[in-house]
Amino acid sequence: MEGISIVVTVLNEEKNIRDLMVSLIPQEQPFEVIVVDSMSFDKTQDIMNEYSAKYDFIKYYRERTTRGAGRNYGVSKSKYNYIAFIDGDAIAGENWIRNLRVYTDNYDVVAGITKNTGNMNYSMERFKLFYRGFDVTLPSSNLMYSKDLFNKIGGFDSHFVTAEDIDLNIRAISQGARHAVCKNCIVYTKTRETFRDFRKQAYWNGYGRWQLKQKYSNKIDFKHSLTAKELFSPIYMVRNFYGLRGYIHGRLDRKRR
Repeated sequence: MEGISIVVTVLNEEKNIRDLMVSLIPQEQPFEVIVVDSMSFDKTQDIMNEYSAKYDFIKYYRERTTRGAGRNYGVSKSKYNYIAFIDGDAIAGENWIRNLRVYTDNYDVVAGITKNTGNMNYSMERFKLFYRGFDVTLPSSNLMYSKDLFNKIGGFDSHFVTAEDIDLNIRAISQGARHAVCKNCIVYTKTRETFRDFRKQAYWNGYGRWQLKQKYSNKIDFKHSLTAKELFSPIYMVRNFYGLRGYIHGRLDRKRR
């Protein structure tokens, strides 16, 4: 049976990391969990030391990194041929690993389904970007790669402050990766709890869009499935406003270099 290495990057996730571990421990073996902590200063370290001492398939590392570089570091420590990425504030659905494993014989990239939980006031349909017919915005909170392909394309680009998963997917598809969407591979993620968190996320999403624009120019088709009512609702207008600020910030940073 194909083993799967689960890579998680965290920073100050004491409120969430225990829920993630509880959701992963009973999953179908063989698998390992590799947690890369970018030097959390809350109780994340205490919690992870507890779990890594109790379960030999849970590995815990502290390494100050960006999210993309942290995932690359986690992959470098992995022992299995398939890598599944999930976020520190997420919860793996029942049989998540078993359902991912079904795809290991025939696919290089497998994206699962991510469902939002929590404060639904800040839950919105994402803008989708398509490259060669594949939705490259399917997030790395529920994404599996073969290690061979991941290493071949150079892993995550550590220059990206966000949207590093979109960039990775684009490079994978450009290399002819065999890809699939697993509708039974469910991960639950929490929406932003406060307006401040929401606008910060929108800002950095805009910054990431600028980085993608710079790297790929017009090679990506922008599409969305939003109705006019949704698109011009107050919450979407706020997201677009802060996203535009992030996009402009990216352009200004480019000019300063």
